[in-house]
Amino acid sequence: MKAIAVTVLSFLTAFSSAHAVAQRVRVNGQDKGQLVGIRVPNSNNPIQNVNDQNIACNSGYRTPVSNVVIDVKAGDRVGVQWGHVIGGAQFANDPDHPIAKSHKGPTIFYMAKVDNAATAQPNGLRWFKVFEDGLDGSGQWGVDRMIQNGGWVDFTMPSCVAPGNYLLRAEIIALHSASKQGQAQFYMGCAQINVSGSGSSTGGQTVSFPGAYSANDPGILVSIYNAQGQPTGNGQPYKIPGPAVLRC
Repeated sequence: MKAIAVTVLSFLTAFSSAHAVAQRVRVNGQDKGQLVGIRVPNSNNPIQNVNDQNIACNSGYRTPVSNVVIDVKAGDRVGVQWGHVIGGAQFANDPDHPIAKSHKGPTIFYMAKVDNAATAQPNGLRWFKVFEDGLDGSGQWGVDRMIQNGGWVDFTMPSCVAPGNYLLRAEIIALHSASKQGQAQFYMGCAQINVSGSGSSTGGQTVSFPGAYSANDPGILVSIYNAQGQPTGNGQPYKIPGPAVLRC
């Protein structure tokens, strides 16, 4: 009993910083439940090395419900919810839930075809991008919209995606310190899904993780601040890193 208490305390302590963790999946607005069908990392800290071997799905652990594979049809709206800690807010009126407002940057989804989403290893897979939301003309970021949406980021499953099992990689890239190499913060988590439909595509332009990003990519090594110090872009269009989004 004492050992269990120590383990739980250590786990909660790991989630005490002002960061975020992906922890829920929904399909057409139906929440599948906390930690169901999604690989949750062992802390809410970011990865900052683009060549880290865990950058595909983070350094995850298995929960009693993480072996679930969630059914998704082509054309469904699929979402992942981010929160400051497991369960959402760390305390009442937590200002860093779902993530600190300073952590501006894009939100992204990738997918990789696998034989069995519950057991597939993330390294060595070929990933294709199905969604991205970066900086708009008003100076608002994908992360701003995620915060406004209660931590949820949703996309429409492309109609041309081939049926079968996939890992769905949800990602935030926080750019508040990205003007120095190695200071961009990458948050990611992988949901386990089974797609049904009549499509045939498993991605046109695919990438590997690690390998998809370099430390000096213009969307990773970048200042997001204007002349007044506001995080609304530096006068140049922001280029989200990675391949183009799959178009059917």
